[in-house]
Amino acid sequence: MAATSTSETPTPGGRLRAIVVAVAVVIVGFVLGIVITLLAAFALSGLGIRVSLTAATVLGLVALQGVGFPLTTLAYLRLRGITFGSFVHTRLPTLRDVGWIVGGYLLVLLLVFTVVIAIASVGAPTASRANQAAFQDAGTLIWLVPLSFLLIGPGEELLFRGVVQGRLRESFGPVGAVILASASFAPAHILALNGSIQALAVSIGVLFVPALVLGTAYERTDNLWVPIIIHGAYDATLFGIVYLTLRYGATQPAVF
Repeated sequence: MAATSTSETPTPGGRLRAIVVAVAVVIVGFVLGIVITLLAAFALSGLGIRVSLTAATVLGLVALQGVGFPLTTLAYLRLRGITFGSFVHTRLPTLRDVGWIVGGYLLVLLLVFTVVIAIASVGAPTASRANQAAFQDAGTLIWLVPLSFLLIGPGEELLFRGVVQGRLRESFGPVGAVILASASFAPAHILALNGSIQALAVSIGVLFVPALVLGTAYERTDNLWVPIIIHGAYDATLFGIVYLTLRYGATQPAVF
C-alpha cells in the first residue's frame, strides 16, 4: 500500500502553495536547529566549558536532527490541526518491510558507489565537508555510526519524508512527491559542503540518488521506519568505511 494523506484537487495555485510550504518547512527546520546549536554553544562558553571536536559535532546533530527537525514537524502538524499518526505513517516493520529495508540499503550503496566511480572516472570535482575535520577524526566517526540510527536517519526522514513528501503528495501525487522531496533533500545539504559551484552541483546530484530510493521506500511501504533504517544504515556504513580507512588505511580517506 502506498503512503496516503489528505489530498486536494491539483491546481496550479495549490501546487505552488505546496512547494512554498515544503520549502518553508525545510528552512524553518534548519534555522531552528542552527539557533539551538548557537544558543547551546554560547551557554557552554559562558560557563567556561570548552567543547571538543567530537562534542561539538554531536551537539550539532542533537540540535538539528534531534530537536530542530522534530519540533518543526510538530509545529507544522499543530498549525494544520492534524495528528501525527494521521499524517506520518509508522508501524512495526513487517517481513515485507524488512525486505524493502535490505533491498533499499543495498540499492542505495550500489547506486551511490556507481555514481561516485563514474564521477571519478571523468574527473568531475566534488565538494568537501564544511566540518571536514570532524569527518577525519576517528574518535568523532565512532560516535557518528550509532548516531546515524539514533539521530540522523530519524530526524531527516521525519522532516523530509514524513512532512515534506507528505505535503507534496497531496498536490503532486506519489511520484511527484518523491521527486520534489528528493530535490529539496539534496540541496538542503549545501550548508554542510564547501567547494565551487560545479563541485557543489555534483555532490548535490549524488545526494539526490539515495533520496529517491528513500522516498520510494516510504511510498511503497507506508511506513516511515523503512526509510529511517535504510538512511541510518547507509550513513553508518559510510562513516564506518571512513573510520576504517583512517585507522588502517595508508592514504587520506575521501570524505563522503
